[in-house]
Amino acid sequence: MELITKYFPDLTEDQLSKFEKLEELYKDWNLKINVVSRKDIDELYIRHVLHSLGIAKFQEFKAGSKIIDVGTGGGFPGIPLAILFPEVKFHLVDSIGKKIKVVDEVAEGLQLENVKSYNSRVEEVKGQYDFIVSRAVAAMPTFVHWTKNKIAKKNKHAIKNGILYLKGGDLSEELKDYPKSEIQELSAYFEEDFFETKKLVYLPLKYKS
Repeated sequence: MELITKYFPDLTEDQLSKFEKLEELYKDWNLKINVVSRKDIDELYIRHVLHSLGIAKFQEFKAGSKIIDVGTGGGFPGIPLAILFPEVKFHLVDSIGKKIKVVDEVAEGLQLENVKSYNSRVEEVKGQYDFIVSRAVAAMPTFVHWTKNKIAKKNKHAIKNGILYLKGGDLSEELKDYPKSEIQELSAYFEEDFFETKKLVYLPLKYKS
């Protein structure tokens, strides 16, 4: 928890309480349905929670925004972002039912009223969103294909609507066809060694009907 308050010192009591409950909820559910590795569950706050919140260091979502988390797994980055932005609607999507079961139980345990889950492929989800968020579920060309037509026409933020993608390693090959993409080093926001190779890719997308 010290990690979270170190980088997000202005959290409300309610947000602090929710972030604190995360570990207990995930440890409990991980015993029943394994969605986080043993090593990662012991380092939940740095490897999952703070990593997810790297998106918020780059872009704060405005109240009334709609965000879709594609391939959310056990709820990352969607759940931590939903705690941080209670006035924003988050739709968490995963094709694996047991992962969505954990998402539902954690969201219910935290009383997160701004989270809705979908046990389906993202192509089957209707609606359009201000931003698409995700953590390294596929190479960017594949991900862009999956999420086409999901971006809202009207921009509410200073930057254009698009994809905010958490990834690591050398991204030059998969981003070569996306000259408008921007890479943010998470080490610019967080000083822990874990973030040395971690990146956030921002890819603005044009609206398509």
